Amino acid sequence: MGSKLEVSFNSPQCGWMSIGFDDGVNEFHTTTAHAPHETALADLMKILTKLADTQSEETDFILKWNRDPEAYDFHLYRELDNFILEIYEFSTGDRTEPCSLVYSHIGELRPSLAAFAKTFEQLYTDRDTDEFEFNWRQPFPFEEYSRFRSAIMM
Repeated sequence: MGSKLEVSFNSPQCGWMSIGFDDGVNEFHTTTAHAPHETALADLMKILTKLADTQSEETDFILKWNRDPEAYDFHLYRELDNFILEIYEFSTGDRTEPCSLVYSHIGELRPSLAAFAKTFEQLYTDRDTDEFEFNWRQPFPFEEYSRFRSAIMM
């Protein structure tokens, strides 16, 4: 069984957000851009909500996110009661060259989702103080956040 996942999404600044994953064995930190994948944060919340539904047959997702010029594919999936995260990096946003695996984690589903919930809660709590919408250049994904919270509280 994998180790406990720690997730960090720091308050955005000038259209960029620092994110990180650490499970005590593997660690990954980067900055992500608000564009061209404007819905990446909301899409991540949607994916995690679907993964929380253990009755759903949808168990495998890819989230595209960029850091200019690099691009990332976050492969998130559920296998029985396990949560798996793999992050692949492309050297450019066109994703035509071979990619490399830069981070992988396997852990229990519920604690892994709780790690995301903790950092999303911090983003939500600090959204006014940190001027989230101005600094991320798009609105906070309230609807997706609410659905995610409801899904993991079950």
